[in-house]
Parts: sequence; C-alpha cells; structure tokens
Amino acid sequence: MDLNIKINDKGHLDIGGADAVDIADEFGTALFVIDENRIRDNYNRFYNAFSKYYPDFRVYYACKANTNLAVLKILEEEGCCIDAVSPGEVYTSKKLGFDGDRILFTGNNVTTEELKFVYEQGAVINLDSVSALKRLAEVIDPNGVKISFRVNPMVGAGHHDHCITGGVMSKFGIMESEAVEVYKLARELGFNPVGMHSHIGSGILDPEPFKLAIESTMDIAGKVHQEAGIDFEFVDFGGGVGIPYTPEESIVDIDKFAEENIKLFKEKLEEYDMGNPTMYLEPGRYLVGDASVLLVRVNSVKQSYRKFIGVDAGFNTLLRPAMYDSYHHIVVANRMNDEAVEKVDIAGNVCESGDLFARDRMMPEVEEGDLLAILNAGAYGFTMSSNYNSRPKEAEVLVKDGECFVVRERETFDDLFNKQIIPDHLE
Repeated sequence: MDLNIKINDKGHLDIGGADAVDIADEFGTALFVIDENRIRDNYNRFYNAFSKYYPDFRVYYACKANTNLAVLKILEEEGCCIDAVSPGEVYTSKKLGFDGDRILFTGNNVTTEELKFVYEQGAVINLDSVSALKRLAEVIDPNGVKISFRVNPMVGAGHHDHCITGGVMSKFGIMESEAVEVYKLARELGFNPVGMHSHIGSGILDPEPFKLAIESTMDIAGKVHQEAGIDFEFVDFGGGVGIPYTPEESIVDIDKFAEENIKLFKEKLEEYDMGNPTMYLEPGRYLVGDASVLLVRVNSVKQSYRKFIGVDAGFNTLLRPAMYDSYHHIVVANRMNDEAVEKVDIAGNVCESGDLFARDRMMPEVEEGDLLAILNAGAYGFTMSSNYNSRPKEAEVLVKDGECFVVRERETFDDLFNKQIIPDHLE
C-alpha cells in the first residue's frame, strides 16, 4: 500500500505533521486539508526524474486539478509553469506571479473574446481548431506571434471514459491528416507556430500508453517539420500520470516512466532531425492528488436494508465518486489502528441516491462522532465542488511542518446569495 498514510503515536491520522483530529476540532468539518511539503516533494520528484534524462524539460501544472491560491503559489516558488484551460485560470496564474511565458493556454471551443483576452495576458496560446486560428488572426496582429497546436494522436487512455482525451471519439485537437496544412496556414496568416501539443487522458499508471502517444505525436511533428518547415521550440505531451487510489495499486515508478519515454522521444528527434526542442509535460493529479485529505464527521449510523454511515459532506463537496465511479480510500482518522470488520456504505448528505462515497466498503466498526478521512482528495476535489442543495462550500487548510493555515474560509449561508438579484417587481 502506498497511499501516503501516516499514523501518529495516538493512533490518529497524521497530515503534514499535524493530528487530523486536532485539525478537525479546530477548523470543523467537512474540511479539505492540504500538505504543503507533499506538493513540493511531488513536484521535485517529477521534475528531477525527467530532467535527469533530458535537461531541456519543463513542468506545466494542469491547474484545473486544484486552483487554490496557496497551491499555485507553492508551485510558482518551485519554478513550475502553468497549463491553463480557461481565461480564469490564466488570470489567476498571472495574479500569483506566473509570467506569460510560463503559461500555456489550451482551451477548446474558445470564444473570440477569450482568445483575445488570453493573448493580452501574454500567455502562449495552444490552438485546438482551424476556427480558433482564423478567429485569433482577426482580433490581433498575428505577425510573429508564437502559437502552438493541439493534435489528436489517436491514442486514448485513462481511468474513466470521461477522462480519455485522444482517439476518434475525442472532441480535442486537430486531425493528423490536416496538421501540415494547418501549420502552413498559420504561417500564411503571419503567426510563428513553434509548438505541438497532445494529451491522451488522465489517471495513467502505465508508461506504455504514453509511449504510444509520444510515438504518434512525434510522427506528426516530424511530418510537419519536414513538409511545412516548422522548427519546433517545444513538444508537449500533456499530462495524465496517475496516483494510486486503491490499496492494491502501486505508485508510478516515475524514474522508469521518465527513462522509457524520453528514450523514445530522443529516438524520434533523431529520426526526423528535429534538433532539441524543449519537452513539456502537464501533471496535475500527480502533483496535488495525494497532498490533500477531505475530513468528514460521521453524523449518522443507520441499519436499513444496508448499513449506512452518514457523513457531513456529499457529492457537492467531492464529486468524483458519483461522476466517475471513482474509488477513494477512506480511513477512521481517530482510530487508525482498528481492523476492518464489516462492509458498509458511506453516504453523503445530498438528496440524491447517487450521493455515495463508497459502496460495500470494508471498515472498522464506525460510530457516530468518528472522524473519517477521504484520501487523495487534492485533485478535482474542491475545484469541482458546488453549492448544490444550497450548501455552503467547505474550508481549506494548509499544513506546513505541523502548523495549520486557513487558505480558504468556509462559506456561510449569506454567501449563497452572492451575485443574485431579485427584480423590483418581485420585492
């Protein structure tokens, strides 16, 4: 088991050197708790693994995974770059100190106004379609502007169908058959196309799908280089490196992962005489997924046709189990050494039958008042949360060497009214 689980001498869950029970008592539940050192360790492990084999390497954090300002600032300090998929993510990253040349914007179905905004922010734009290319040329002076294109490498992988982003069913990227002409068109319009991007999916633990994607993407890039005369400054293979969610899964051997994929990358560079473009990768989940825990309190134990453990959060707080049928390991944070003795369903407080964090999960005998920790909640946790059922969003706390800092205040009922207006005729 490698789920970043630490237990202190009280038999409680340890998060970043702090006692989970003490954290919950001080800040309340439900609560996202972020381990700062884990994020830093994850980033440096990832960067060092790849840069060791190919020094001209950059990490672009897929910030859609977690846009908490403290998380972004931690990664900015480490020298990370940003993979942004919306104007809001570009704006937020700029506010946190990321220069435009450290932000790659890869949107899809982007409006013309959004394209113009992102350009004005100084981010490098990675275009997803011919339409976006032409519309961008209409609202800026394209002369010499560096851009990139996302291609569909016809390779798809991921932990769920909704997370597979390559192949014939994917809405993303330009087709291989049109790549050469699209790059030529970009030049004709005055742009300076310097990059190529691909992304095959999310939650990948095996290097083989990545190797297929690198091979396919590099074949497309090689053809564009030879037939359109493009000298690439960078090739970006997206993200998708996974983390273990279940006790049976093993953490990715990131050094082996890097060695095998960079070996193939170098071979393809030599095959197509492409020089030494910078290699980009866009981890999101790998950097932040196992750095956060969702603490929830047991408010109900009900023996119905099944035994339900009811907690004070729902899929409005953590959507992944309901949306993707995702597994999150759950532990009793105040009794970590107790053995699992029974199967239970762990249910949220949203008025939906699908609001379950776990079905038929082996757990210790859970009592009302116990503190549960839903692990690996750092990626696509808070960022996908909502106010469904008119529930205020949870607080977030950052832990650094045992010291806790509130990095997002808990919403109140009054926050539910923000930006809403009742017309005068209804007053």
